[in-house]
Amino acid sequence: MKAFCVIYVMKAYRNLLGVLLAVLALQACSDDDSFSSSPGQYLEFSADTIRLDTCFSTVPTPMKSFWVYNRSGDGIRLESIRLERGNQSGFRVNVDGVYLGAQTGYQTNQIEVRNKDSVRVFVELTSMLNYQTTLTKLEDNIVFTLENGNIQKVNLLTYTWDATLLYNTRVRGDSTIDSSRPVVIYGGLRVDSLATLTIAAGTTLYFHNDAGIDVYGRLIAAGTAESNVVLRGDRIDHMFDYLPYDRVSGQWQGIRFHESSYENHLLYTDIHSTYDGIVVDSSDVDRQKLLIESSTIHNCQGYGLVSANSKIGIRNTQITNTLNDCLAVFGGNTEINHCTLAQFYPFDANRGVALRFTSTKYPLQNFNCSNTLVTGYADDQLMGELGDEEDTPRYYFDHCIIRTPRIETVDSIYFNEVVYENTEDTTSMGRKHFAVFDTENLFYDFQLDSVSIAIDKADPENSLPLDRNGNMRDTKPDVGAYEYRKKGTIEPQKTNLKY
Repeated sequence: MKAFCVIYVMKAYRNLLGVLLAVLALQACSDDDSFSSSPGQYLEFSADTIRLDTCFSTVPTPMKSFWVYNRSGDGIRLESIRLERGNQSGFRVNVDGVYLGAQTGYQTNQIEVRNKDSVRVFVELTSMLNYQTTLTKLEDNIVFTLENGNIQKVNLLTYTWDATLLYNTRVRGDSTIDSSRPVVIYGGLRVDSLATLTIAAGTTLYFHNDAGIDVYGRLIAAGTAESNVVLRGDRIDHMFDYLPYDRVSGQWQGIRFHESSYENHLLYTDIHSTYDGIVVDSSDVDRQKLLIESSTIHNCQGYGLVSANSKIGIRNTQITNTLNDCLAVFGGNTEINHCTLAQFYPFDANRGVALRFTSTKYPLQNFNCSNTLVTGYADDQLMGELGDEEDTPRYYFDHCIIRTPRIETVDSIYFNEVVYENTEDTTSMGRKHFAVFDTENLFYDFQLDSVSIAIDKADPENSLPLDRNGNMRDTKPDVGAYEYRKKGTIEPQKTNLKY
């Protein structure tokens, strides 16, 4: 009798539980599947305006997305979701897996959004040519027409820029690139051994990730203080809201001067966000390989400038923030004057030094470093490795500021009026030399701040009259590429784009 009662109670309990679950399931289905055409119902959006980054005409943009939410309490049916301008703007939209294109008339119909449900919308763009020389604003709307008659819109907004697109370009004769429009390089530029490529002032070349410049002949970048030549990556969108890709290293391949290349000249040229900024191959050290003046090499995922057994001159030039060394010289003949070599690479703590020199692989003919600021995060930013040298000094450091333990003149290295940064001083050394040092937004301005000990420390007898920005140096010139200017008069670096 007891067993029968227990079995009966258990069966009754299971039946009751089943009924309750069925009721709850029906109620849940009823709540989710009920639809209303009440005029008070509206959708909600994760953003009212979708801003795509500035883009080049005819070049597809990265995709962005937003969410459509139904928090009205009932399901909502939509009569249509459509692109207001149809095929006139170049925007492409995918709504919950449905592509709004020519085959669908740039719209989709009879979409249902259940209560407490959401739909994801993807947006990208390939804009048409504007036939303008400046940025052009481009807009469209995604129009949501609800069954209750309500109409809601999400704005699509961007700016487009007509560009000249070059693919696997080979320069076989003397040529000039002179363009007020962007020039986008795919596959690279090759300058043949009998050719000279000149890049005119104010020209900006945007290199795709696989592209760089291979110079077998001659390269002349003829920038001015007011209109730099700018060499950069082609990503003009943002990695994050605060971080444009232009501030991220490794965006393009940089410049390589091959063995047959001589008499290259880079003047007022801004090179940034590369793998290796400049690679100089071994050549005849009695012929000038490269002269770089009033220029910038910044934010490289390899070396800033690496030279092997070549004759190079570097003046008024900033080389900063590189994964490997900012400047590495392996033998040859090198003259450095009024440069800023600063190693604050932000993406990897295992970074190189600001300045490395060695004569172990290639013989050293000459190395002169004057009026130059050598600094960085680490306590020692100067690394030298000597081979079998003669007793006569071949490495000269004159009127420099160097972040390194004190070094006396030994063997082939001679120091004159060198200031050794006190690595224990956190007020005026290292990063405190510089006007802007924003590690959160990865924005840097390596012009001098008022607390820098580089001010008035250069040799007046061996100074260059103008600094990196084309400003006149005074009678007590400053160490480094920039002459200090008081706050309120300091100007941003005169490049076409900030980084």
